[in-house]
Order: sequence, then structure tokens, then C-alpha cells
Amino acid sequence: MSEQQNRAPTSTSCRLTFDCERLRVRGPAGWLKGFGVGFDEEWGALRAEAATRLPSRAVDPYEMARAAAVQCLEDFRDGVVLVPLDDEGGLWTAQVGGLDWICAFSDEEALYRFAVERDETGREWPYRRIGGARLLDEVLPALEFPCGVALNAAGPEGAVFPPVRGIVPDAVALDAERAA
Repeated sequence: MSEQQNRAPTSTSCRLTFDCERLRVRGPAGWLKGFGVGFDEEWGALRAEAATRLPSRAVDPYEMARAAAVQCLEDFRDGVVLVPLDDEGGLWTAQVGGLDWICAFSDEEALYRFAVERDETGREWPYRRIGGARLLDEVLPALEFPCGVALNAAGPEGAVFPPVRGIVPDAVALDAERAA
């Protein structure tokens, strides 16, 4: 095809000759016999199919963040975490913003990072292994004060699970009275 032909505007129909004698249809036994569908028919079929497809949803950043938070909570509930013990053998908590938080860690490396941040690597850090779901559904409701869970507090993959509906049982959720 010449440069001028390549730049020419296209019309609604197209011929498959390409100015090349070998590719011209030469009757019933021509080169293009057996393809069955010409360009116009193929294009029409593709357009018809595209018209029946639902438009793809635009990516909603709120929904993406919500889905990531839900997945993080599910992963926490399905996993086992390490919870350091205080001097009396209870679960170690920290108070931030007027609320107590049980500090939980996904592994010993995350607990070590926390000890480094607190400049307490020289002391022993005893801990208990507790299922995430058990921590949220049984341990937190058994406490006499509202408490959340801070996961991997000194790491880049940290997360918090406050004592609110959808995370802890409604009976101990701080926002339970709003729902009523």
C-alpha cells in the first residue's frame, strides 16, 4: 500500500485488495475464499457485541479502601497473633487517645520492631498466641473497659481495630447506642 493510500480517509466499506495482485480475490478459488466473513461483517459483529456489554464501572477509591479494610479484618480474624504479656501476666495494653489498645503482632519480627521503637530490646517480651477472631469476639467483651486492638504498631503494615460495630460484638461496641 502506498503512503498516500495509507493516509486516505476510510469510508464505510473496505476492500481487501491492498493493490497486491497475489491477494486479490480471483473468483471462487481466490486467496480469500474460506474466510467466510469480510471486514464489514466482522466489524459490525464486534460493534453489536460491544453494544450489549455493560459499561465497566469506574474505579471508586472509597470502595477500594473499604474492600481493603474488610480484607484486612478478615485476614486478622482468620490468623493467629502474638500478644505481649504485662508484668502480671495479663495482655499488654497501651492507652492512646483516651482508649486502651491491646498490642498484637503478626510475628516475632513485628514484635521485635516494636521493642526497638520503644528502646526495650534488652528485656524479655513474653507473649501469648491468640486467634484474631477470639481476641475480638471473646477477649475484648470480657474486659471491664472499652478496648481496641492495634496490630503491628511499629511496622508499615500496621492496622487498628477499634471497638465499634462490625469489628466487635454489638454489645460492647462504642457506637452501639447510635445504631439503636
